[in-house]
Amino acid sequence: MDLKNAQKLVDQWINLHGVRYFNELTNMAILSEEVGEVARIIARKYGEQSSKNDDNTENLADELSDVLFVLICLANQTGINLEKSFQQNLDKKTERDKNRHKSNTKLK
Repeated sequence: MDLKNAQKLVDQWINLHGVRYFNELTNMAILSEEVGEVARIIARKYGEQSSKNDDNTENLADELSDVLFVLICLANQTGINLEKSFQQNLDKKTERDKNRHKSNTKLK
């Protein structure tokens, strides 16, 4: 699935099941919450923090998908074409960083 189709699918889902998009501020808060859930899993599964009895560290894929869903919602409601903007972002990073990481002695 490409980003263009992902944006269409999310829009269709919102209109069919969600009635309407939450406003941008609400979606930003939801995005922050979802990123926090990803951080909790990473900290416990890959980091040094120990798990609690009620922690579920097996849903990283689901939590990352939640982040992507809300991110797509924000793009849709603000008129951003993620496919185009992501390509532009990669082009910018490629030009800016084409030698930066290869010459970083910390990465060798």
